[in-house]
Amino acid sequence: MSRRTAPGSVLDASARGVVDYTLAKRAALFDLAAGRTRQADVCDAQTYLLRAARYHGEPLDRPCPVCRRDGLTSVTYTYGDCFRTDVNGRARRSADLVSLAREFAEFSVYVVAVCEECRWNHLVTSYVLGTGEPARRRARS
Repeated sequence: MSRRTAPGSVLDASARGVVDYTLAKRAALFDLAAGRTRQADVCDAQTYLLRAARYHGEPLDRPCPVCRRDGLTSVTYTYGDCFRTDVNGRARRSADLVSLAREFAEFSVYVVAVCEECRWNHLVTSYVLGTGEPARRRARS
């Protein structure tokens, strides 16, 4: 997934350590098409991920690469020491990332594509957001 098509425009502004998993996705889909992998092995989204896609996901403008149906959804998760335990690993809307990036020193973002129809899921991209300032220094200013 290129920077311009990633959910949220936060990548253009302050993302660091961007990892794009497009090649891994292509390899998995190629193995599926070649018969080296069963559909059940790549279409294995857990219930929690499907629920997150339904309630917190953002629709993508392309069909599922496995079942070809519309309904492919992007789910964004945030992890970091800056978050309380009860909200660490929470699914969030990409629009919320801008305010989080201004408030916290550093946290990781993971974007997962999910098809609710066939349960296909794949990590799309990961990156780091935040002010980059040490928490102590930011608290004094």
